Amino acid sequence: MHHPAGEAGTATLEGASRPVRLLDQLRTVIRYRHYSYRTEQAYVGWVRRFIRFHGCRHPNELGGEDVVAFLTQLAVDRNVSASTHPQALSAILFLYREVLAIDLPWLGEIEQPRKPRRLPVVLSRDEARREITVPSGKGGRDRMTMLPTALRHEVETQLVYAK
Repeated sequence: MHHPAGEAGTATLEGASRPVRLLDQLRTVIRYRHYSYRTEQAYVGWVRRFIRFHGCRHPNELGGEDVVAFLTQLAVDRNVSASTHPQALSAILFLYREVLAIDLPWLGEIEQPRKPRRLPVVLSRDEARREITVPSGKGGRDRMTMLPTALRHEVETQLVYAK
């Protein structure tokens, strides 16, 4: 398969004498594959963090155990969310597969973040202020909203029924 970035670390920009930097190669391949700009930003960010985590060593010098170490550190020490972790993994796998043309060994021993259990939502109401509180909403925070006057009767009926 032809890679628009050329061979890893050996391609040069037109008219330039310096080798193309790894992150520029990554950007080129992402754009060649028509990924979104937001995906490009995310992937470049994760690859940059991966390289820095390993003391700025080139990924050619790193292997599967180094990927496992980085992703485990994200899950255990940094406590990233369960949805962020796969994005970091995808970025690193894309780098190795599509830019460096290196197949990594099976990465089964990666520590995955735990998804929090969702508990049933209980609404509480402040009669005087006509507010409804939704506990543990988005981001695990309690959210408050105004109770519309048009719904007041329906909510009161539901509370009587629930009791």
